[in-house]
Amino acid sequence: MTAAVPSPSPLSVILIDDEHLIRSALATMLSLEEDLAVRGEAGTAAEGVRLAGAEQPTVAIVDLQLPDGDGLEVCTRIGEVSPATRCLILTSHARPGYLKRALAQGVLGFLPKTVSAEALAAAVRSVAAGRRAIDPELAADTIASGDSPLTPREADVLEYAADGAPIEQIARRAHLAEGTVRNYLSSAQAKLQAANRHEAVSIARAQGWI
Repeated sequence: MTAAVPSPSPLSVILIDDEHLIRSALATMLSLEEDLAVRGEAGTAAEGVRLAGAEQPTVAIVDLQLPDGDGLEVCTRIGEVSPATRCLILTSHARPGYLKRALAQGVLGFLPKTVSAEALAAAVRSVAAGRRAIDPELAADTIASGDSPLTPREADVLEYAADGAPIEQIARRAHLAEGTVRNYLSSAQAKLQAANRHEAVSIARAQGWI
């Protein structure tokens, strides 16, 4: 009698995103895949790093912007507590500058939150296997754009300022102090040699940096 061949263990995944609704939806979608298992969820950078250390997952799906940290920095910290874990960035702020930084840092996956459930599951499998999973449209835009002089936070603040929002509103959106927002805007304007924040936004958008 031939012995039954044991099925392979599912790939373990953790989710790090401060938006509970999105995080729950992702967990539900991924749990429908037989070869994927969601082992935990976290809403902050600190919780995510602790979870990665405890679970040692195959893949960590990380939001680019978290209340207490930058998603790419979180991936670096995850690598320190769980060296075998590979990161996949899932974001609503898919910009060439971020993708370039992610690739330079060794992140294998970078996708927009508009990706389909099927494509996300396939990306998790690719990243787990050590292959890249990059949004093709963003990859093309990244090739066409030059290197951004802006830091991720400067780019974020400029994007939040794009609709003419006042400093206090930008601060709330970015989870920053008003003085910090002013400093980022001033720095971005200087780097882009812009006369004001509106011109800085226009220059950054034309270059594909926000």
